[in-house]
Amino acid sequence: MQFRKTPLASLLTLALLSAQAFADEAPKKPTQDTPAAKPATPAASAPAVTPPAAPAADEPKAYDKVITSEAKTQSGLFKLHSIKNKLYFEIPKALLDQQLLMVATATAVPTGTDHIGREINEDVVRFVLKGNKVLFQTVSHAYVSDPGRAIAPAVEGSQRDTILASFNVEAFAKDGAPVIEVSRLFTTEVGDFTARQVVRGTGLDSARSFVEQSKAFAGSVRVDAVQTYSLMSTPLQLPPGFPAQPPAPTKSGSVNVAYSIVKLPEQPMMPRLMDDRIGFFNISRVDYGSHEHESKRERLITRWRLEKKDPNAALSEPVKPIVWYIDKATPANLVAYVKRGVEEWNVAFEAAGFKNAVQARTFPTKEEDPEFDPEDVRYSIIRWVPSPVANAYGPHLSDPRSGEILNANIVMYHNIMQLQRDWYVTQAGAVDPRAQKLPLPDDLMGDLVAYVVTHEVGHSLGFPHNMKSSSLYPVEKLRDPKWLKEMSHVATLMDYSRFNYLVQPEDKVDPALLIPKIGPYDIFATKWGYMPIPSAKTPEDEKTVLNALAREQDSKPWLRFSTPKGEGDYGENTEAVGDADAVTATGLGTKNLKRIVKMLPGMTLTDGREDKALEELYAATWGQWNRELGHVVAIVGGYSTHNKHGDQPGAIFSAAPKAQQARAVKFLSEQLLATPTWILDPAITERLRPSAPGNALLNSQRNVLRGLLDRSRMARLQQQEAAAGDKAYRADELLADLRSGVFGELNSGAKIAPARRNLQRAYLELLGERLNQAGSSAGDDSKPLVRAELIDLRGLLSAKAGGAGDRTQRAHLVAMADYIGKVLDPKMADNSSTGITTTVRVGIDSEQSCWPTGE
Repeated sequence: MQFRKTPLASLLTLALLSAQAFADEAPKKPTQDTPAAKPATPAASAPAVTPPAAPAADEPKAYDKVITSEAKTQSGLFKLHSIKNKLYFEIPKALLDQQLLMVATATAVPTGTDHIGREINEDVVRFVLKGNKVLFQTVSHAYVSDPGRAIAPAVEGSQRDTILASFNVEAFAKDGAPVIEVSRLFTTEVGDFTARQVVRGTGLDSARSFVEQSKAFAGSVRVDAVQTYSLMSTPLQLPPGFPAQPPAPTKSGSVNVAYSIVKLPEQPMMPRLMDDRIGFFNISRVDYGSHEHESKRERLITRWRLEKKDPNAALSEPVKPIVWYIDKATPANLVAYVKRGVEEWNVAFEAAGFKNAVQARTFPTKEEDPEFDPEDVRYSIIRWVPSPVANAYGPHLSDPRSGEILNANIVMYHNIMQLQRDWYVTQAGAVDPRAQKLPLPDDLMGDLVAYVVTHEVGHSLGFPHNMKSSSLYPVEKLRDPKWLKEMSHVATLMDYSRFNYLVQPEDKVDPALLIPKIGPYDIFATKWGYMPIPSAKTPEDEKTVLNALAREQDSKPWLRFSTPKGEGDYGENTEAVGDADAVTATGLGTKNLKRIVKMLPGMTLTDGREDKALEELYAATWGQWNRELGHVVAIVGGYSTHNKHGDQPGAIFSAAPKAQQARAVKFLSEQLLATPTWILDPAITERLRPSAPGNALLNSQRNVLRGLLDRSRMARLQQQEAAAGDKAYRADELLADLRSGVFGELNSGAKIAPARRNLQRAYLELLGERLNQAGSSAGDDSKPLVRAELIDLRGLLSAKAGGAGDRTQRAHLVAMADYIGKVLDPKMADNSSTGITTTVRVGIDSEQSCWPTGE
């Protein structure tokens, strides 16, 4: 038997009730004071009175009891009512069950977390009235089907709306519109609308979160909330034996989040189907209603809705142009350049049949446009934000039913100007006198800002990056003023290719031609994506016209886009000019960098100022050279690709010729592995920490060698050998060429300088790393080759050590031979006797580069 403990108070109450019950049941004896009871006589019963029932807590109340005289009301897509710290939505009946787009964006962040303007989430939502509740649901467009097909109900049932929140109806307006209190929708984490990732938080504290303001517009509502999170902390790591420390106090971070709920177009725009030969951002869905024998993945490009005022005109203004408004925070001297950067795209839209399709305007006055508000999602803004981050970006919002772009706010970070300065000085400083003195003149900086704006507007028009097309320009044309004026030095502004670093001073090229502009690919892609096809009534009807346009890529290779299957494509380089022949291009770029290094002290060292500019530009020079060398590395084991569809004959992949690959390795050996003294100019290095130049050199050498030995590259070399035999550049030939470049002194008998000793140790460590690397890449059986190379090197080093007369040289050779023995047989490992570590660190204390190699 089990006994359950009962509280003492409950026992006492039970005893009293039992005693009372006993007294009520026992017969009572009459006493002198209490006469005997008389028989009861029936009396008329009073009617039972039923107290009025209290209204249920979730029952709607009278409208004026909820929306009181204290309410501050705004009319728009919804009516918004603010009462003290509560926010109410009054949702018109016509909008119930209607699909809306909800977007959350971070507009203010704690120091050192993320950047403002970061999009948190975007989802299609709807408000559904269910009795006296309103359900807030997400709507999926992942699957589609022809409504007339038998599978349509099953498709709909396979993507049931998710209920993110449920709200009691507080009241109904006279027209039946439900009123709900929605504050918690913005002060708690609901679905994927959470800023946790922005601040790296562990939990949201609702007590320190609140709705800051709300605005109603004709086609949207916006709610700004402050949310406070507990932040992740890194526990203090103490050596064994130390007493445990009390946990550090929990830190917090607050983030401002702007929520916009947007009405989608009543009539969706006709979509345009994606063709992966032309680059567009896209949305994806699965069509279960096609006539094919499988579910069909369908992609819709994202683009603005453009309709001609005069449908019969070859060139017409649009009914509604694409307009960006320039933030008031933009420096006044840059406003005209920002406007120019936006409207550069009109040359591309003219090819699609539209005149003045893209416009930039300053913020209008109240008299000019009483409805204008930069927080209204109907307006696209180019925002200028104060941030040390050197960046810019151009996202957009699109209708998931059609791909129609509805809004695109571009963000320009103030420090983008420093990044532009560094790029321009290191890439064009040898040929543009304006870049040989700091600060850069305002007109040049304006041109650089306009270039960035044009690139970001491209993203906001629907275009992703395209690194491929520019790699198909003939290198010899990139120093020709006529070509540069007509074609630019890159085929697309959407490449990560900056300024023309191939042009030499003797070419006498106008500096205005060094900055990219709208190129032939941009015009081609805009025409493909935006030109009207009046004869087409469905997206399928457009395919014949669009496919014929795409076939222009066959005869004009610079109109091509990145290949989805483009594994190992040596034309898919970032920050590259002339990578159709990266060896020639990098040779020309290096000649200019040698000139720039000589310029740096004179343009940066001024009386009374610290050396910061010298250090930044010297680091930028290293970064530029590293990027150019990386384009040469890409040739080894690389392919040229041409994306094709079924009606286009020929191979998609073509291996880089053997001679081209061998030339690339030879170039790297001569330019980098043989110590490049030009970049170690004493006029600069004497101003730095003594270890910095040597560390920078060693890290550059190690990064190139690691890239060449990468096992995916080795696998591609072996794939090429399998396909072409001795006509391919083989992995064993790569190892033989690297041995010559790294250990050339062993054959020549020359003394091995300190920088070369560091290089040789680094190379052996990388070979050891490859030999002992866990797992394997598909198709890579290069480990036996690496082992054989190490065995050969050990024999060669041991033989040369015996004849070395210099103690330092002999010790170096013996140590390397000893190290190889321990790599081949780990049981022999004893780091203390070799002077060489068995990790990837060699010669310096840290793998961290002293000089940044990219932005």
